Amino acid sequence: MNTFEQEVKSGERFSFGRNWRSFLSNLNEDRIKESEKSILRLLELDSLKGKRLLDVGSGSGLFSLAARRLGATVSSFDYDPESVACTNYLRSKFFSGDSSWQIQQGSVLDVDFLKSLGTFDVVYAWGVLHHTGNMWKALENVTPLVDTNSLLCVAIYNDQRRLTKLWRKVKTLYCSGIVGKFIVCATLLPYLFSRAVVASILKRENVFSTYKKNRGMSIIHDWLDWLGGLPFEVAKIDDIFRYYRDRGFTLQNIVTSGGLGCNQFVFIKAHAYQPG
Repeated sequence: MNTFEQEVKSGERFSFGRNWRSFLSNLNEDRIKESEKSILRLLELDSLKGKRLLDVGSGSGLFSLAARRLGATVSSFDYDPESVACTNYLRSKFFSGDSSWQIQQGSVLDVDFLKSLGTFDVVYAWGVLHHTGNMWKALENVTPLVDTNSLLCVAIYNDQRRLTKLWRKVKTLYCSGIVGKFIVCATLLPYLFSRAVVASILKRENVFSTYKKNRGMSIIHDWLDWLGGLPFEVAKIDDIFRYYRDRGFTLQNIVTSGGLGCNQFVFIKAHAYQPG
């Protein structure tokens, strides 16, 4: 049994890859186009043509696929072997035999592995680094991967203080075993469903059918990702801003969650960072 499997079995880690594998059964052209739009909108670019993009924690592989379709040369990696399998599946389906899309299994906490990757025009780590078990180390490790005058995109869970502690307990219960998973799903899925229904009424639109406009994602799979997502760390907006400012990065764009969810940051690397 490898380290990843041991972490899942012990309740330390949610099996994101299994959730992504289920998500891919719902993948269609509309979702792919929405993911393409979301990348360009967040990065404030018109195209990725000619860009070298690293997808840190590729998950389902959807955003690696989107970047490749937008013209980028893509390198993808994930710690979860099932996520790697999902990404490989999308490459074989849409870009079979394409040498401009490389996929590997690896950890963002493995410095030697990261050194083998080189540098990139865009380093994309959306909703990943807070699931490593050592978020600040992961935030540090991605800095050398960004070429000078190039972009770093990170999305990190917002610090909700007391609510954060509550959600960590929920995730721990979910990952504790079948009984814990049942309790969490039976209790909180109806709550999330009710919230979505109320939002549909207030917005006068079907939140369930329009959710794919949120980066092309699936509301049910995102709920499960949220309820079970261990490891789980958070950060305040100011802390992420200062962390990268002090390492030679300038903030280019920010999208805040306003509460639950991720704050999204796009930084440009103005110069090489020299630790110490």
